[in-house]
Amino acid sequence: MPVFGLGSAKGAGFDEDRLARIERFLDEAYVSKGKLPMTQLVVARDGEPVFQSKLGTMGEGREALRDDALFRIASMTKPVTSIAFMQLVEACKVALEDPVTKVFPEFANLQVFAGGGGSDMPFAPGKAAGTMTFAHLLSHMSGFSYGLQNRTNVDAAYRKNNFDFARAHLESDEWVSRLSQIPLEFSPGERWNYSVSTDVLGVAVERLSGMRLGEYFKAHIFDPLGMDDTAFGVAEDKLDRLVDAYQYVPGKAAKMIDAGPTSNLGRPGKFDSGGGGLVSTIADYQKFVTMLVNRGEAGGKWIVGPKTLDLMTANHLPGGQDLTQLSQSLFSESNNAGVGFGLGFATVIDPARTLVPSSMGEYYWGGAYSTAFYVDPVEKVTMVFMTQVYPSSAYPIRRQLRTLINSAITDSRA
Repeated sequence: MPVFGLGSAKGAGFDEDRLARIERFLDEAYVSKGKLPMTQLVVARDGEPVFQSKLGTMGEGREALRDDALFRIASMTKPVTSIAFMQLVEACKVALEDPVTKVFPEFANLQVFAGGGGSDMPFAPGKAAGTMTFAHLLSHMSGFSYGLQNRTNVDAAYRKNNFDFARAHLESDEWVSRLSQIPLEFSPGERWNYSVSTDVLGVAVERLSGMRLGEYFKAHIFDPLGMDDTAFGVAEDKLDRLVDAYQYVPGKAAKMIDAGPTSNLGRPGKFDSGGGGLVSTIADYQKFVTMLVNRGEAGGKWIVGPKTLDLMTANHLPGGQDLTQLSQSLFSESNNAGVGFGLGFATVIDPARTLVPSSMGEYYWGGAYSTAFYVDPVEKVTMVFMTQVYPSSAYPIRRQLRTLINSAITDSRA
């Protein structure tokens, strides 16, 4: 049975033959060569799916990919957390310009990295950081980092504390306490660095709502949207639906690193990672992006208001800069010229500079296992792509998919 009832691609303004070549490309370039063990894709317009594709298997020695397969969506958790926080902003329980110390007194004395932090040397005293606001967290301009950036002694301290993957070993309050002891990469607002900012934001949702993050998501986003298979971790009776996770190996087939049926995701976690902890299906995440393309509404239910979503998808980088001008990240889910960053999403601010067929204001993000989505508010087109190979920088699959999909549009609304 198909995951979605497909509408007419031609009636929706697509060339059917051009859409059909997407699956051929995925098979010939990736799946048949072992670069990606599985792919699942859905393309929709006005919230109605017009094309879907499913290739490969559930993993090593397992059956063909299931329609209801579960995927580790990693940083595709971030937009969900950002929407959750903005719901609290809409309720005036917090404001974007509020200092984070309003919720996190642990961050009262943050300093900026000035040296040290090696195995035999403590961090040198640095200058006091400027005021960090919640807008800085949403836009990744906080000064925090990721251990996986692997550039500085600050990143090394993150790896030592395993901040990036805290699910099994730290409660949220302990995670924040340890994070507060490490200097920032820069004073908030000065630069852009992909970071644990959204994990901090998730803890803010917990403290402001009095609910654990997964519980908040379920009550305020997942249940209203009918996202029944999206959660932090995997229930025991669903583990057989979790695909195996793989790692990129240069010049070879991807290597399996976490078998779905025996994954630690089947065990309870201590920390709900708002930056990267969710597991989901393509059908569930399609419901989320449908809400986005409908400007906050789905099935008569409003998750956020249209003006809130407009604010989130505007470029918040100072001076209208793009990520190539302001980012210091070694790794990010976007590194394109012509792309700015809003409050939880990358956003296209100069389509010509991206060198990819795209629309002004198109917004998107992805996950470390090469999953991805985008929303084109001009064409009302969305894409959700699922696979499971780490890291997402291994292949240019996202640019290729955007090119293939946008070149199939025959009735442009631009």
